[in-house]
Amino acid sequence: MTVESTAARKTTRRSSGTKRTASASTSTTKKATATTATEPELVQLLTPEGERVQHPEYDIDLSAEELRGLYRDMVLSRRFDAEATALQRQGELGLWASLLGQEAAQIGSGRALRDDDYVFPTYREHAVAWCRGVDPTNLLGMFRGVNNGGWDPNTNNFHLYTIVLGSQTLHATGYAMGIAKDGADSAVIAYFGDGASSQGDVNESFVFSAVYNAPVVFFCQNNQWAISEPIEKQTRVPLYQRARGFGFPGVRVDGNDVLACLAVTRSALERARRGEGPTLIEAYTYRMAAHTTSDDPTRYRRDAEREEWEAKDPIQRLKTYLENEGYADAAFFEELETESEALGKHVREVVRAMPVPDHMAMFDNVYADGHALVDEERAQFAAYQASFEGGEAE
Repeated sequence: MTVESTAARKTTRRSSGTKRTASASTSTTKKATATTATEPELVQLLTPEGERVQHPEYDIDLSAEELRGLYRDMVLSRRFDAEATALQRQGELGLWASLLGQEAAQIGSGRALRDDDYVFPTYREHAVAWCRGVDPTNLLGMFRGVNNGGWDPNTNNFHLYTIVLGSQTLHATGYAMGIAKDGADSAVIAYFGDGASSQGDVNESFVFSAVYNAPVVFFCQNNQWAISEPIEKQTRVPLYQRARGFGFPGVRVDGNDVLACLAVTRSALERARRGEGPTLIEAYTYRMAAHTTSDDPTRYRRDAEREEWEAKDPIQRLKTYLENEGYADAAFFEELETESEALGKHVREVVRAMPVPDHMAMFDNVYADGHALVDEERAQFAAYQASFEGGEAE
């Protein structure tokens, strides 16, 4: 199974070891942010064509080994995500929220973290969980309905997934205020989407973090769609500019550029640790899959839009750079493909070995002393299950 890219594109090979500045490119602005006239101004270090550019404020120098590591992270994260999607389609999971297209935003920001930093995710940060050392199969227990999370948040400083939109930003802000009072030399990062940015909880967290100078980074993955609502219906200004109104800086980064996401997030985290307060990062990316497996994106967006973003695939652009600069050879890519297939097989085996969820368990512990309506619904559902051959729906 090929998982490196969702689009095949022709690339031009360049000589090894060369870089160009953003000002030298016809697709960049005078501020060296490597953007086109039709694209928003953002921090970019690796163009969609796989060419390395520099930025006056955010730049990063990585070894060939570190670059290969980032590529491996993204490929394996995508492979895990593809397997989870297939398992849901096969009836092994109740639901799945794909990260397809957002690997660079998550791996770049995730690899910027120190071990003592704390992460508050939503329900789509599978690649960040990978960076924090959470067993990928532990993410699937909740989506299969056999547990409420499957991992100890304090073991990896990675909180449980949060389904309620935006509430984790308040949790992150409170935690950051606490560690600041404790004098800890660490930072907190909170992930959320463009749709969640309209929630009151997110805006309240901006207020408290700014007033109390909390060491927190707000990482918004702007994937253009809040389920079926486009970003144009979420805001009249670029999301990162909202931070200014709360009194702290905001920056927009190319969310499909793993190098830029790493550099910008690392800078924001260091700023938080220095006691300079919060930062809002808007990772401008695209959700190439459905919102979740219960969603049909063909009902509200055009195929041409997805094809446009497939040409900016985060994995393909790094692969092109690795090949052009001679940082990775065919043997590396072949070994990684073998590793990704082994990961997929492992995930399938573990999930299928998980117990079948108890269909009636969702009625337990709703109220401490029981409730007439819940009892009625339990009875109705039990009768429905008994109507199937064998006494229970498959």
